[in-house]
Amino acid sequence: MLDTVQRPNIYSETLGPEQFGIIQKPLTLVEKIYNQTWIRKIFILVMLAGAWEIYGRWLDNPLLVPPFSAAVQALIADVADGTIPTRALSSIQVLLVGFATGTTLAGLLTVFAISTRIGTDFLETMTAMFNPLPAIALLPLALIWFGLGAGSLVFVLVHSVMWAVALNTLAGFRGVSTTVRMVGRNYNLKGLRFVGRILIPAAFPSILAGLKIGWAFAWRTLIAAELIFGVSSGQGGLGWYIFESKNQLNIPEVFAGLLTIILIGLAVENVVFRFIETRTVQRWGMQS
Repeated sequence: MLDTVQRPNIYSETLGPEQFGIIQKPLTLVEKIYNQTWIRKIFILVMLAGAWEIYGRWLDNPLLVPPFSAAVQALIADVADGTIPTRALSSIQVLLVGFATGTTLAGLLTVFAISTRIGTDFLETMTAMFNPLPAIALLPLALIWFGLGAGSLVFVLVHSVMWAVALNTLAGFRGVSTTVRMVGRNYNLKGLRFVGRILIPAAFPSILAGLKIGWAFAWRTLIAAELIFGVSSGQGGLGWYIFESKNQLNIPEVFAGLLTIILIGLAVENVVFRFIETRTVQRWGMQS
């Protein structure tokens, strides 16, 4: 007869968090500050401004590179007297018209492209022809067709925006999975309803990337066009402001105009597009 082995009783007790020690180390003030993205970006800008100031003072030639402080003083002075705000508003008004028109045409072309095979062939052919063509190269023709005014600027802006937005939108639509498409078909969505409720939300990261690229192309094209002829309906924009300042050898004002262009670009990227990302792709879990 086998002897039975009696197992010992095992007792367990619940331990409190104080017995484990530190589970999560609290962040120091420096670590909390470093984790803020906007603080890191401001630090980078401050470092660049400091390097500019040091180099300008070391070079000691304001006609080549004035110090950062001189450019800021010129910027403050021309903002105070209304020169830069007026010029910036003139440029932004033309930019918004060209950007909105180019984006609308890009959307129509993309919807046509995903609806029919001939539409796809048409968009691919047109983008292959015109996307590599610099928008500023069309400016002489625009001046002949539309004259010296806002029409010429809008024409070259539409060209710079339309193909970049259309390409990214088409790529986003093509990247939508078959499963997502089948969901739309199961709900009997067709035509524009299918595009608006299924394709656009699913492809919005690519669409947003195209809008960013189109905005950058349009902003650069506008400044370059204004540097060439600049006056729109009797009022020059930021590009013309830079050109006039260069002709008068007011180099700090030239850099003030460049700073204004940079600040507007930073504002659009970090405020406007950041707000759109937060309310769309991040909320939908499509971007971290």
